[in-house]
Amino acid sequence: KQRQTYEIIDPQDIGLNESVIALTARSGRAALVHRLELLGYDLTQEEIDSTYEKFLALADKKKEIHDYDLLYLVGDIDRMKQQSIALKFLQVTTGTLVPTATVVLKFGDHERMSTATGNGPVDAAVSAIKKLINEKVVLAEFLMQAITRGSNDVGRVHVQVECGSRTVHGFGAHTDTTRASIEAFLDALRALNVTEKIEEED
Repeated sequence: KQRQTYEIIDPQDIGLNESVIALTARSGRAALVHRLELLGYDLTQEEIDSTYEKFLALADKKKEIHDYDLLYLVGDIDRMKQQSIALKFLQVTTGTLVPTATVVLKFGDHERMSTATGNGPVDAAVSAIKKLINEKVVLAEFLMQAITRGSNDVGRVHVQVECGSRTVHGFGAHTDTTRASIEAFLDALRALNVTEKIEEED
């Protein structure tokens, strides 16, 4: 049986909003539906029934059900997303230097490159991506789940991104945790249908 290790970063430590209260087996169907609506899911009655059954089964094994658990439960429900943004290239430089990231994004049939610095590799890469889109977005929550399965640990990352009054969630998974983080960020940007900024020097 695979072991799962959760590394949850305290939101207040990095200036994020407080995490919402977890659900339990006693929360009931209405609480589950309400939470799924907050996460951006408008499910049919059939999808709600299916998800509620999975929720109860998971709640039997796990005391608290967090948002990232719910998103895995509904993960097999197809969401139509525009695959308009894809990561083509990512390179980060850390160590004694100022963390720097270079990203190449594919917007439809063409590519754009951007470079930025930051407090760390993920922050630098996020900043580089922000330069390429019109919308002002805020990374409001960051959670990493490390799955221990031998030497090739896979990091799963869940992010919450805000754009005006909208809040969406994104996911990424990769053996490189920086890559997983950026894939999760791009996943959220696709859900927001962000648009490419016209190429011009700031």
